[in-house]
Amino acid sequence: MLRITDVVKNLIIINVIVFFAVRYLIPVPGIERFFVLVYPGLEVPDLSTGVVYKFEPVQLVTHMFMHGDERHLLFNMLGLFFLGPLVESALGAKRFFILYILSGFFATLLHFIFNPGIVVGASGAVYGTLAAFATMFPNIELMMMFIPVPIKAKYMALGLIAIGLYMGFSQSNDQIAHLAHVGGALMGFILVRYWKMENLR
Repeated sequence: MLRITDVVKNLIIINVIVFFAVRYLIPVPGIERFFVLVYPGLEVPDLSTGVVYKFEPVQLVTHMFMHGDERHLLFNMLGLFFLGPLVESALGAKRFFILYILSGFFATLLHFIFNPGIVVGASGAVYGTLAAFATMFPNIELMMMFIPVPIKAKYMALGLIAIGLYMGFSQSNDQIAHLAHVGGALMGFILVRYWKMENLR
């Protein structure tokens, strides 16, 4: 089994610390407004605290390290843990970090084009990691949680992207930023192709 790599390890640690610190440990009412990204010009009042959520520049970075709940955090970190080390080992630490951050940015951009509102989480960055993995190692077999059937990485990535496109344009009210997943995956694919790192195995 491939050992956890440095950037992946540090990203997981940061995500976990930020979530639990903001959610449970820092007793500042409304502090979460600095850890979710609000569409510029939009103001969303929190009726329980009286805090108004609006765009703050720091949110461009911090929203990628915060999550909606424990389950959201768990699934993203599991994806990063299982896929990230091989991608980081192939790309190198610097390129992997660039891919992770740019995938997160582009994920949010695509989501906001169609759904201006509030977005939070590392899902776009993790989908960028998934797309990079599937591009470089298309025939490695993966298994989705709760579905014990091995699927080649290229088919899993294409399937998840197709689901994201369908759900993103079907007016789903499941509170999931499906088009952010698609945007992150697209950026991951583009960067791997740009770096000419595709089809390593």
